[in-house]
Amino acid sequence: MIELLDSIPLWFILSSVALIAGFVDAIAGGGGLLTLPALLMTGMPPLAALATNKLQSTMGTATATLLMLRQRRVKWRDVKPLMMAAFIGSVLGTLIVQLINTEALTVIMPIVIASIGVYFLVTPTVDEHNKKPRISSNLYSKIIVPIIGCYDGVFGPATGSFFALAGRSLRAQPFLQATAVAKTLNFSTNFASLIVFIFAGHVLWLVGLVMMLGQLIGAWLGSH
Repeated sequence: MIELLDSIPLWFILSSVALIAGFVDAIAGGGGLLTLPALLMTGMPPLAALATNKLQSTMGTATATLLMLRQRRVKWRDVKPLMMAAFIGSVLGTLIVQLINTEALTVIMPIVIASIGVYFLVTPTVDEHNKKPRISSNLYSKIIVPIIGCYDGVFGPATGSFFALAGRSLRAQPFLQATAVAKTLNFSTNFASLIVFIFAGHVLWLVGLVMMLGQLIGAWLGSH
């Protein structure tokens, strides 16, 4: 692995990528499509990259979530059960990914990241016209949210976008509401996954803390 402590330009690059990712995440999600490849390109092991990515992205989503709640774009009583469902799904996903062979992860992760990027590039934007919900709130909270949360625990990139897309297409949420709710759910999944990774000892703290600073600035800018 590249000696990160001896490379100031690399520190600057990772922090800058995190800033951009925090800005993008606060607006529409998908910042992990930037930060996770950046971490993998340093040569660190896949599980360390996933864990460190969770550390820095948790700061970004926490900042965005706090601002969404303070600005009353979402109500705590409305998102609390959804956040719990997302939390549980993410814990399960993070436990699952640690059972996958490391060499397999090295091959799978770039393919997944590239596939997600292509998907969002070619998928038409969900229109803003109000439509009726396609599924009940009960089914959404007990099935859809935990599944997306599980995905975040296993890989993670674009989880916020998936939450926003699900809110728009399945629950007919207005765009700004879907985006705001997605921030809170993404924070829950990031935090849950981070807890598991910390106990597993995969987090590279110094790298993550440097990127957290960039995430904090980017998330603050994007949320405004």
